Amino acid sequence: MKTFKMISLQIIDGEDLHDIELKDGLIINREDDRNRWLLEAFMKPTYTDVFEQAMNNDKELLIQVVITKKENDPAPFRTKVLKLSEINGSISVLLEGYLNKTKNDYAELLLQHLLDQGMTGDQLLEIFKLNMITKPKLPATKKIEN
Repeated sequence: MKTFKMISLQIIDGEDLHDIELKDGLIINREDDRNRWLLEAFMKPTYTDVFEQAMNNDKELLIQVVITKKENDPAPFRTKVLKLSEINGSISVLLEGYLNKTKNDYAELLLQHLLDQGMTGDQLLEIFKLNMITKPKLPATKKIEN
């Protein structure tokens, strides 16, 4: 098993991202024959309803997390909530999931996003360079095409 620090967590809803403000987080690659990951996120109770509803309905949550350093590209996961616990006025959410097989190259996702907005030429180059530094949030869910 390998353990990593979870820097950020977002729920993916189509093209929308919902930031979950973390107090702390941990992600474990179980390195088992089923390629499962465990994710534990410690947060304000503000988000209890979202995770409780997903758990009670056995609903899969698509999420993306940044691991280890904020500069890293987000990693997309398909997860289910295993457990919710209240701890000293905060909640701990335990998720189990699978790393999505996606094209997760931030530069390509960003470039495609800018092209989709109709940018070209010098404007495209300047905004691309700026955004590679500021890293605006984009869903890391572009499917690999075979």
